[in-house]
Amino acid sequence: MTAQPRKLVLASSSPYRRELLARLGLAFETASPNCDEAPLAGEAPAATATRLALAKARALQGRFRDALIVGSDQVASSGGLRYDKPGTHDNAVRQLRALSGRAVEFHTAVALLDAASGEAHSRVVPCRVLFRTLDDERIERYLRREQPYDCAASAKAEGLGIALIARIETDDPTSLIGLPLIALSELLERAGLPPV
Repeated sequence: MTAQPRKLVLASSSPYRRELLARLGLAFETASPNCDEAPLAGEAPAATATRLALAKARALQGRFRDALIVGSDQVASSGGLRYDKPGTHDNAVRQLRALSGRAVEFHTAVALLDAASGEAHSRVVPCRVLFRTLDDERIERYLRREQPYDCAASAKAEGLGIALIARIETDDPTSLIGLPLIALSELLERAGLPPV
């Protein structure tokens, strides 16, 4: 880790986001923002992701008054329906059956809040994922092995879930995992904390 003048805080309890942020080689700490993540009526997926990324960062502003705070959120949708973290095996089965052979849009937003000034900037990075055609046997085999119940759309692309995917289209592959590092690197540089 490099020496740095400002404290960096990740507003997340996600191990996936923590692992991604660690790739940048900056010292940081994590804290759970405890935000209501319910979408607003009529809100587009990208707007929900951006609003929640900013809300997560702002939720920690009082605790970390001089820090740079990173918030991130991801919303997956297909055919006008949202696909959240399934939470249970049965929900994951339903999600993967519904997404078999279909494209899913993942909208991943990242926000960087300067807690001292209150200034915040955000970016949203879309990622289109085309799922392979999945029969029930393949779905069950996958879920028994990986148990991705904490992943939107029930497939962990950084793990075995990649075998369920036919194609990924995005400008930033880390956006699919939950923290778009290309966009975040730009935001950090603008804030005076370039990773390199």
